[in-house]
Amino acid sequence: MTPTDLTIIPRDRRFGRDRRAQRHWLNGDPTATAFFNALSITFPRGEAFFIESVRAFRDGAPDQLAREIAAFTRQEVAHSREHVAFNRQVTDHGYDVSRLDADVTMVLELARQRPPIISLAATMALEHFTAILAHQLLRDSRYLDGADPEVAALWRWHAVEEIEHKGVAHDTWVHATRDWPRFRRWWVRSMMMLVVTRHFMHHRARGMMDLLRQDGVTGSAAWGGLLRYALLRPGILRRVALPWLGYFRPNFHPWAVDDRDLIASADTPYAAARTDDRKDELSPSMA
Repeated sequence: MTPTDLTIIPRDRRFGRDRRAQRHWLNGDPTATAFFNALSITFPRGEAFFIESVRAFRDGAPDQLAREIAAFTRQEVAHSREHVAFNRQVTDHGYDVSRLDADVTMVLELARQRPPIISLAATMALEHFTAILAHQLLRDSRYLDGADPEVAALWRWHAVEEIEHKGVAHDTWVHATRDWPRFRRWWVRSMMMLVVTRHFMHHRARGMMDLLRQDGVTGSAAWGGLLRYALLRPGILRRVALPWLGYFRPNFHPWAVDDRDLIASADTPYAAARTDDRKDELSPSMA
């Protein structure tokens, strides 16, 4: 279960407003840069969807969960804002991201045609993805070695908050399905993770290949470089395989892995930006 002493603290930071990173901002590597750029393109629309999905079930939530949903909303709004700014730099470098954006829009439109509880299940699965990726980013400095310092700071800040609020969608799901039989709750959760994983892997790989093609890297060179980066060195997807499988345990909870030590070690640069004394007055439309 979510630690009772956990506090979700929005950190209102802005990155890269007064300077622009290089086109290949991650160690001069087109493949590594494409990996993160393709993820970033999904965030503004995706996080607005997450907010919408979680807030749909906040009525009647226990006080602690209601406070966590409010803080989750504020964190996700800020993430959307900062990735809008970062994505603007991506397009300023001449990348056409219209196909990537169209993929995100299409998937979210399909999701919104389903009942709200299914959108919440999809959000819960995607929040697990972001949390286990964030864990790796903070655990191993190699992923951002050689990155533009301001861009690296953006990703670390985002990772800190993704870990911090990783239980919110899950706890909202438990609240929303409290009258469901345990098997039905597990079955829907598990099936949705399989659907989400298929879409996530397919569309993110297609987006990365699209960005690499715009760098003149195509065919086996593009696929080989991407597979080496994702699965071998540094191998972030290989390293999240076991945490991904853990989602299918009947008693799964995101906080079964308590990685607040990673937050503590990475949070110092953002301490001055904490806004825990403010009330939630932000709307998902701001994303």
